[in-house]
Amino acid sequence: MCAARPGKIYLIPLPIAANTQGEVIPAYVKTIIQGLDYFLAENIRTARRYLRTLGHPQPIAQLKFVCLDKHTQASQVVTYLQPIFQGIDGGILTESGCPGIADPGALAVQYAHQHHIEVIPLVGPSAILLALMAAGFNGQSFAFHGYLPVNKEERKQVIKKLENTAWRLKQTQIFIETPYRNQTLLEVLLSICQPHTLLCIGKNMTSKDGWVKTKPIQEWQRNKPNLYKLPAVFLLYGTV
Repeated sequence: MCAARPGKIYLIPLPIAANTQGEVIPAYVKTIIQGLDYFLAENIRTARRYLRTLGHPQPIAQLKFVCLDKHTQASQVVTYLQPIFQGIDGGILTESGCPGIADPGALAVQYAHQHHIEVIPLVGPSAILLALMAAGFNGQSFAFHGYLPVNKEERKQVIKKLENTAWRLKQTQIFIETPYRNQTLLEVLLSICQPHTLLCIGKNMTSKDGWVKTKPIQEWQRNKPNLYKLPAVFLLYGTV
């Protein structure tokens, strides 16, 4: 029988750069995490390691983990949330950054709302929002498009469409790519975008060698950074 009052679901942020949890994860978030023993994780190995670095008071082997990733089906979410219905608080952890933002955690959160389970987002780093904050672009009208198509011609068409939208609506266009394809994406952007279109790149943010820079396409062409295998966020804008 379900408890009269279900548990809560906490959306737990992870660092977006290695060994930075001491700088980017607030103390109150660590306290909440240390009080949980049930977790839905995009990557269980990463989640175990993270909880260990935060000094979770329980032996990591005694904590309960289930995998919530892009392959998780809705029927599995129903099973995963049964402990929550029984009054146990749980946490959702992404691989990096904040759950629900470019992350499969939204599936469980949607189900939780439909069944009146309280969802509590915790403060932590999001590369997408950090880049938007630092870009100098429109922060009141923006769109995040996730990953662009892998197919070369489709990707070019999408980029031109995003560029046109940025100019026409004065709306910031945000997108990402897997680290090993970031350099290729940059090459395409520099080859097809207008010279005066503004491109912001947030590279390896919150790390010691991270940065966020905004320049016109023509300036990036003269001084092209190396983004190969480095996490990055890309933002396009027409004018300031």
